[in-house]
Amino acid sequence: MGSKNKLKRFKENDTFSNVYQPKRDELISANYKLKGNWRTDVFNNSNPLVLELGCGKGEYSVALAQKYPNKNFIGIDIKGARFWRGAKTAIEENIQNVAFLRTQIELIEYAFAENEVDEIWITFPDPQIKYKRTKHRMTNIAFLEKYKKVLKPEGIVNLKTDSEFMHGYTLGLLHGAGHEVLYANHDIYKQEGSPVEVTAIQTFYESQYLEQNKPITYIRFKIN
Repeated sequence: MGSKNKLKRFKENDTFSNVYQPKRDELISANYKLKGNWRTDVFNNSNPLVLELGCGKGEYSVALAQKYPNKNFIGIDIKGARFWRGAKTAIEENIQNVAFLRTQIELIEYAFAENEVDEIWITFPDPQIKYKRTKHRMTNIAFLEKYKKVLKPEGIVNLKTDSEFMHGYTLGLLHGAGHEVLYANHDIYKQEGSPVEVTAIQTFYESQYLEQNKPITYIRFKIN
């Protein structure tokens, strides 16, 4: 994407009522006005709050919002030029139960209050295979601790990935740490009984992976 196009999208994001772009200092100061107030101040309801972390173009967040009108969805990514697409689609199609937050995933506990979130989706994250250090891997122990802080005690985390490495790494970590794996499948489109919300919604890249016969894996779990 050219820098001109990026700038245009950043400017347009500023005008979107469904995009929130707090500065890092604003979050870390612990005075972020929406922390603990997303349902009331953004969605004007008390429905369950669901996050998609690393939402990319926002297509999964938008599709979930369309499928589940009685839940609120927030797509989170640091790359605003990417989720511009999802935010614009939501405005054009008047989908009012989805919003987008531009921030780093590691700041999630500053953006949301304890027990504020009902569910988290992590869709096709970078498995960070090349790096010996796992600090950016989105299901590492440090990230799980952050998710636990913002999730309700019964909160659910969903991981959908084309990376068998990420799938195996996460399963091993969950079992090793005593977390509760509710469902795991290493090829959701080949095996029967996969949850509908996992197979009914596909991202652009996911459909490409499927054309290449790449298995898509899925884990649904609780953090104890």
